[in-house]
Formats: sequence, C-alpha cells, structure tokens
Amino acid sequence: MKTSQDRILTTHVGSLPRPPELKQVLVRKDQGEAYDSAELDRLVRQAVVDIVRRQAQTGVDIVNDGEMSKPGYSTYIADRLSGFGGHEPAKPRLDTRDHPNFLAAYERMTGANVARRAVCIGPVAVKDREALQKDLANLRDALAQVQVAEGFMTAASPGLVPVFQTNRHYPTHEAYVEAIAAAMQEEYEAIVNAGFVLQLDCPDLAMAHHTSFQELSEGDFLKRAAFHVEELNHALRNVPADRARIHICWGNYEGPHDHDIAFAKVAPILVKAKPQALVVEAANPRHEHEWTVWQETKLPDDKVLVPGVLDTSTNYVEHPELVAQRICRFADIVGRERVIAGTDCGFGTFAGYGKLDPDISFKKLRAMAEGAEIASKRLWGRA
Repeated sequence: MKTSQDRILTTHVGSLPRPPELKQVLVRKDQGEAYDSAELDRLVRQAVVDIVRRQAQTGVDIVNDGEMSKPGYSTYIADRLSGFGGHEPAKPRLDTRDHPNFLAAYERMTGANVARRAVCIGPVAVKDREALQKDLANLRDALAQVQVAEGFMTAASPGLVPVFQTNRHYPTHEAYVEAIAAAMQEEYEAIVNAGFVLQLDCPDLAMAHHTSFQELSEGDFLKRAAFHVEELNHALRNVPADRARIHICWGNYEGPHDHDIAFAKVAPILVKAKPQALVVEAANPRHEHEWTVWQETKLPDDKVLVPGVLDTSTNYVEHPELVAQRICRFADIVGRERVIAGTDCGFGTFAGYGKLDPDISFKKLRAMAEGAEIASKRLWGRA
C-alpha cells in the first residue's frame, strides 16, 4: 500500500457518480426488469475508463472503478452469492423516523432509494465469479491508461451484509456472518491477487447501531461489532495487512445523526481490525470534533489513518485551506507519513439515488487535492 512518504496522498471511499444511462440499466437489473447484458457490460467498461481518467485528472492519487458495476456498495452481493431472494424494506432510522416533513423533502431532492434489499433464505455460497472478474479486468485496463499512485477496489465486509440483507435462514446471527465470511473470502483474495488494494466497507461497526441493529443495547452492539471484526480478520487471514483498508461510517445521508454512536466507543474495536489503513468519517458536523479521539486512542504503529476531509452529504465545496487544516490536525497527532486524505463516504452509494451533483463532487475532490498540496508544503517544510 502506498503511503504519504514525501507528500500527502489523496483517495476517496469508493462510489462515484455513475453516468445517467448506466444508472438506468443498473436500476432495471436490480429491480428484476428486462435489460441488455451486453449493453450493461459496454456501459460499465466505458464508465470505468472515464471515471478512472477523471480521478487522475482531478488529482486523486489512489483511485478505483467508482463502483460503476454495482447497484449498491452492499446490495451487489445478492447477485454474486446464492441464498438470497425477495426484498425487505429498511427499518426507519432512529434519527429521522420522527421527522416526516424532512424525509419527504429529502426524497424530493434525492429521489426514492429503490435498491433491492434481498433476504437470506438459503445457504450462502459463491454462485457468480464472472462479475468480479469483469470488475478486475475493467479496472486493470483503465489504470493502464493513467498515471496514479495506486488502484483499490471495494468489497462488502461480512458484518455489512446483514445490515442490508436480513437473515431468515441461519439459526443465529453469528452463523450467518460466518457463512458470509467464508463465501466472501474468495472475493477479498482475488482483489488483492489482481494487484489492487482491498477496501472492506464496514458501516456495521457504527451506522448499524441506529439502523439495522437498533434493537441492541449499546453494550450488545459493541459486542457484535467486535465479533464482526474477528470474522473479518479470519476472512483476511491470507491477505497481507498492508494490502487492505477498512472503512466505517455512520450513514452517508443528510440528517440529524443525533443517534450516532460515539467514535470513542468504536475506535478500540476498529484498531483491532487487520487492515493497515483506517478510513474514517472526520469532516461532517456530527463527527469532525472526534479527531481528538486519536489523542486518547493510540493508533497502532503498523496502521495509517485515512480521515475524511470532505463531507459527502453536502454540495458545499470545501475550501482547500480547510482541507489542509484538517489534514495537518491528524498529521500532528499520528505523523505526516501516516495520514492519507480521504472522504467521509462515497459520492454515489446507490445507483439512481443521491443528492450530490456529479460535477460538484469532482470540484470537492479537486479541493481535496489542492488542500493536500497546501498541507504537504507545511508538513514537509517547503516554501
């Protein structure tokens, strides 16, 4: 994994805005409607080439495929693994459920989130290896056309899947997660063996406390989070720590977020995860103050931080000076070589849904690159 040895490197969490035509086909496929598979393959290939090029032109150092082929960062697994069917709507989030006027106004701006949330109704196992192979080939081909520091690819963690795909088959939650881990191990290793950094998406360690796992007490939730990290580490047993990173968040949506679990309670669990890089929200109004957690929770010597320096729930374009200040804040605590600038979450978490304008999203990424340049000059003492 590339780290900030002589300047602050930049990256992002994963999803990026998909072209309108591709979004339409992805939604049709996800809804079980008729679609042209050859057309989808063509649209995805071109979208990956375009999105990788745009990241490079914007100044992002560590880039990915933008999750162009996926209807959702977690829900895509229902197409690659057996045992899933139907749809079960999400539970109302604790922070927004009592604000119907806000929810209605928000949906008018974002559109309805129609992502299919399949249910586990049978044994989980790998059923489709071709989709991953296409993703790997598309990213490899796109990277060959640009000059960047490194490429990464995202994957759903074992603990994330139950957040979106409810268990109706396995006798316990633990058995369900263990089955997912066994099935997803192949995808994790394939991504790393293809030469990419693997990012494990783990909102189950934070967001799920006020969404899918809201019935758990705080203590029981933290125990579940610790179990999820143990299962993740087991699934990564053949993956070197320095070829993986882990992302946690509290939900990539505008809202009160006044039921978010405190990062200080989650951080001791997060640092026990095997991946070298910790990709954490740090820019939005509910969590920016938690940079002080790293003054109290020691970052292990073998890990690096990828703090969010851009809020991905707003179309505000952060000033590069603000980005630089945020970067330096973390560098002062853990050391400049152990900080990579990142984003709070993705810019296109689900196909066909979201409030961020595509062009403004890249203005934000450019501001991050400019802020990283400012911070690098300060941290390495350059004029």
